Amino acid sequence: MKITNKKIAGKKSSVAWLQRQAADPYVARAHKDGYRARAAYKLIEMDEKFHFLRNGQVVVDLGAAPGSWSQYIARTYPKSKIFAMDLLEISPIVGVETYQGDFTSDAALQWLEEKLGLAHDVVGAGTVDVVVSDMAPNTVGHKKTDHIRQMVLLEYAFDFAVRALKVGGTFVCKSFTGGTTNELLKQIKERFQSVHHIKPPSSRKDSVEMFIVAMGFRG
Repeated sequence: MKITNKKIAGKKSSVAWLQRQAADPYVARAHKDGYRARAAYKLIEMDEKFHFLRNGQVVVDLGAAPGSWSQYIARTYPKSKIFAMDLLEISPIVGVETYQGDFTSDAALQWLEEKLGLAHDVVGAGTVDVVVSDMAPNTVGHKKTDHIRQMVLLEYAFDFAVRALKVGGTFVCKSFTGGTTNELLKQIKERFQSVHHIKPPSSRKDSVEMFIVAMGFRG
């Protein structure tokens, strides 16, 4: 793959990323299948393994941009109601309501509460079947720092899932290698009937990402 942009060509990290993209079969597959990103296959593979998505569900997609997870859900389960959120803009997707903003902010949470009919800070009145989160922090290359930042986002997503999910619901969230803190993992296991750590085949081998699939919300 020849890189003609001089600014990009001068950066080894950019060159390596572009070369990896060009050689990645999932990138080509996403282009062929009409998905916005190769990340779609991570959700597809997890859904095929655990079967937590069905038609007619209410689904919240956190860290959704550019929107490939929501694309898959809307395409495969068109009767579902999907609400997607990210700091970055998400181009419109048929069957998906989107919000650009910080999930941890009061404004973003208020938007979700209103869309989902959730009572503020009330646990046990959930209206959501599935919460999926591919949120990740901007990494700095320091393993411990990056892991801590990811755990903070996971905790926010978990707290929201506990308040938003119906009994029997599912929570899927990105983690990093090393899993969660012992205390957080204990809390997740107390709230769900089954908890799995998984690295989907489409997740790059050199990536530290893992995913938690927690099913059977106890309420």
